Amino acid sequence: MRIVLPGGTGHVGRLLRQEWTAAGHEVVVLTRRPGSADGREIHWDGRTLGPWAEAVDGSDLVVNLAGRSVDCRYTPDNLRAMMDSRVHSTQAVGEAIAKAARPPRLWLQMSTATIYAHRFDAPNDEATGLIGGTEPGVPRYWSYSVEIAEAWERAQEQADTPHTRKVALRTSMVMSPGRGGAFDLLLRMARLGLGGPVAGGGQYMSWIHGRDLVRSLDFLTAREDLSGPVNLAAPGPLPYGEFMRGVRRAWGVPVGLPATRWMAELGAFALRSDTELLLKSRRVVPGRLLEAGFAFEHPHWPEAAADLVRRMRSGEVRAPAATARRESSDTP
Repeated sequence: MRIVLPGGTGHVGRLLRQEWTAAGHEVVVLTRRPGSADGREIHWDGRTLGPWAEAVDGSDLVVNLAGRSVDCRYTPDNLRAMMDSRVHSTQAVGEAIAKAARPPRLWLQMSTATIYAHRFDAPNDEATGLIGGTEPGVPRYWSYSVEIAEAWERAQEQADTPHTRKVALRTSMVMSPGRGGAFDLLLRMARLGLGGPVAGGGQYMSWIHGRDLVRSLDFLTAREDLSGPVNLAAPGPLPYGEFMRGVRRAWGVPVGLPATRWMAELGAFALRSDTELLLKSRRVVPGRLLEAGFAFEHPHWPEAAADLVRRMRSGEVRAPAATARRESSDTP
């Protein structure tokens, strides 16, 4: 297949590019900062049509990953940049597909599991899950994060692409052993002794192993009967305290210091990140994938964490250093 990855230079994009190239597919990345001149990376601004649209015409699959990274402080300016970068890039991709003489058969659009409500009582699937934004007692900007997710999906839904099937990927935290991803950050915290429960540790963590992410996208590509929102999450979300216990055990860290909410705020400030990533309870399950017959290779976190650490220690990827620098990204 010929696959186009708008915003494909971030952690998830690099994972997909590596896996799909190894599988024999032709992968073209649209990025603001092309790093090669071989036609595999093409410049775009993420907002307007340009010569990059020629890559979409005649492609088989478009997977739009573009958007301002959420791994930052949630200031008003950053929140607005998150909204604009997601909506404008999605609208631009929709325009390119609409104008293509040979439109792709499928458009997979990155979305987020953050669209669901902060809750502890029951899991969120696509049919019965609660969309967030009105929960009592949560910061106002958490509601804005939901508004961003809704606007993101609406931009794809409203695109006039009658010959292209569309799927919105409500993606949980992708766990793979490469630098710059969620597992990198969490493992660094554990190795520094900070891998204990935060604010009690009862908030749910939804996650998906990188290998299952790739496999689920292959599955969605083959299943022409599936469209609309699909949750990309392992079937076993678990409380944050248990999740970090799995990280510590996989690496062999005996103790993880607990942290209060205010301590988490200080830590997030030091890491130039935000506590929503740790404190929001994302109890998300893959209802539609399971109903369609998708079988996860890594459905349970302790085994998944052990696999990620094994791959690091086997030399498949380099283990993250405790002082690793944050990588900039075109992706969420």
